[in-house]
Amino acid sequence: MADNYLEKRYEQLQSAPRKAVHRPSLDTLLLKNRSYRAYDSQYKVHQIQLDAMIAVNARIASGMNAQRLRFRCVTDEAESAKVLGLIRMGAALKELSLPLPGTEPQAYIVVCSSVGENQTVLIDLGISLQSMLLKAVEMGLGGLIVRNFDHKALQQALDLPLEPIAVLAVGKPAEKVELVEVHRGDSLDYYRRDGVHFVPKIAPSELKIG
Repeated sequence: MADNYLEKRYEQLQSAPRKAVHRPSLDTLLLKNRSYRAYDSQYKVHQIQLDAMIAVNARIASGMNAQRLRFRCVTDEAESAKVLGLIRMGAALKELSLPLPGTEPQAYIVVCSSVGENQTVLIDLGISLQSMLLKAVEMGLGGLIVRNFDHKALQQALDLPLEPIAVLAVGKPAEKVELVEVHRGDSLDYYRRDGVHFVPKIAPSELKIG
C-alpha cells in the first residue's frame, strides 16, 4: 500500500504544471555587467556569493585545460582596506579619487596564477573575470576588473603564495552607468556627467572588417 501511494504521489508531482522560472537573457546580463566604481556600503557581500562566482571557473574554457588560475576571497574589513589602498579605480577620471568615501567595494576576489603571465594565462584570465562578473550580475551584484595595482605589495599584504594578476572588486552597485554608441575614430574615454557614468562603445556595424 505504501509503495502504491508513493508511486501515485510521484506521478502527481510529475504531471503537475511547473511554474516558469524567469531567467535573464545573456543580452540583459551583458548590459547590466558594467564596470562599477561606487557601491552600497550598507550591503554586505557574503562568502557564499563569492564562492558561487569562483565556482564558474570549474565550468569554463581554459587553454590546454591547464586551469592555472587560483582565487583568494577578501571580505574581512581590515584586509579589504589593504586591498583598496593598493588598487586604482577609474584612472581615466584624473579629477576624481575613486571610489568616493562611503562607496567602497564590500569584497574582492584576488586572482593569481600558478605560472607566470603568458598569452594563454591572460586569455584564461579574461574568460574567468567576465564569467565571474556575469554570475555576480545574475545575483544582483556588480563589480570592477582591476589590473592597475602593485602586484608584489598586494601579495605581501595578503600573504599570498602566488603572485596576483588581477583583482575583482565586488559589491551592490550604487551608480548609474550608460553606454553611448560612437563611431570609429571617436574618443573612447569614459566620462561622467550629472552623476551618470558614460561609456562609449563602437557601433556593432563598425566592428566588422571586410
